Amino acid sequence: MTKPTIALADLVEKGADADLLKQMIQHVVERVMEFDVENLCNAAYGERTPERANSRNGYRERLWATRAGAVNLKIPKLRSGSYFPPFLEPRRTAEKALAAVIQEAYVQGVSTRSVDELVKAMGMSGISKSQVSRLCSEIDERVHAFLDRPLEGDWPYLWIDATYVKCREAGRIVSKAVIIAVAVNTEGVREVLGMAVGPSEAEPFWTDFLRSLTRRGLRGVKLVISDAHEGLKAAAAKVLGSTWQRCRVHFLRNALAHAGKGQRQMVLAAINTAFAQETFETASAQWRVVADQLRAKFPKLAELMDTAEADVLAFMGFPKPHRAQIHSTNPLERLNAEIKRRTDVVGIFPNEAAVVRLVGALLLEQNDEWQLQRRYMSLEPLRALVDNQTARLAAVVN
Repeated sequence: MTKPTIALADLVEKGADADLLKQMIQHVVERVMEFDVENLCNAAYGERTPERANSRNGYRERLWATRAGAVNLKIPKLRSGSYFPPFLEPRRTAEKALAAVIQEAYVQGVSTRSVDELVKAMGMSGISKSQVSRLCSEIDERVHAFLDRPLEGDWPYLWIDATYVKCREAGRIVSKAVIIAVAVNTEGVREVLGMAVGPSEAEPFWTDFLRSLTRRGLRGVKLVISDAHEGLKAAAAKVLGSTWQRCRVHFLRNALAHAGKGQRQMVLAAINTAFAQETFETASAQWRVVADQLRAKFPKLAELMDTAEADVLAFMGFPKPHRAQIHSTNPLERLNAEIKRRTDVVGIFPNEAAVVRLVGALLLEQNDEWQLQRRYMSLEPLRALVDNQTARLAAVVN
């Protein structure tokens, strides 16, 4: 039987996840300390009330060793007396309770009872429903601020892919599509642009998703790279006015399924001769030669090549230095694999909001990691691509 709750140790097993867990431990613990001090003072920070019994006096820093690493905490100070969180006392074990609450926060949402249990396990006073609500809002706010941020500049290349998760809906367990969009801007930097959760990958879903990106500022898309989704192809043409690239890797898998096991290497080598060409025109000519050569022995494969030619070879019309990265959805594969590994641990999500919460947090972490890496693409071909498009638009206007 699949467990509907997450195994946090599995979720944060690797480095990037450990960073995410450290951030959330720091965030949750600091907020709980704030609430604890509010209770001691009988007033929130900066609040003026006749019931106030004390006031704040800055912070002092303290390292807290956890299994996710050393967490740097800011401990509130009081003007009268002192405050020291009981969970930092030697021999008190509160991390297990804390991890359980962070787990619930990211997968199901924090309940008042679970936070109360956490606070008591940490040796502190109780916490009100309003404070729990604030904590939940702050956790979700971090994810939604990232997913809804404005998009600036041009984004010539856009990769979109989907994975599926199990989710409860109206008393049933259903499969939900999780769509993720990644793009490269004119500075050659790769970013996660957004995500969406929906019932299927039909054209209206793709259209709504792409329109949500354009409302946030997405523009300048020259090529959309994805698997064979006719709905996405139509939506990209309608919303973005861009070319669609059918993932070359996925196409080859489909094509080789029409050949016998002993013939697949020969078929693969023949098709690859088209990809080895220098220009779109020569690649297209070679593609048709190969399709005709294979037609007698593999009629279905040749028919597939006839229908897919323009979509599979679209990348050949773009700068050569970029072709290795734009011919397939491979730039998204590792990210999708990491997301799938963590969502598989969850098993069944209680609702769509829980999917957005967990996947969105992982996407935020990955995006931060990409910002610290070197450029994903060389600048000169990117800028030339944008300049050429600008010149063509100016010529049309004039």
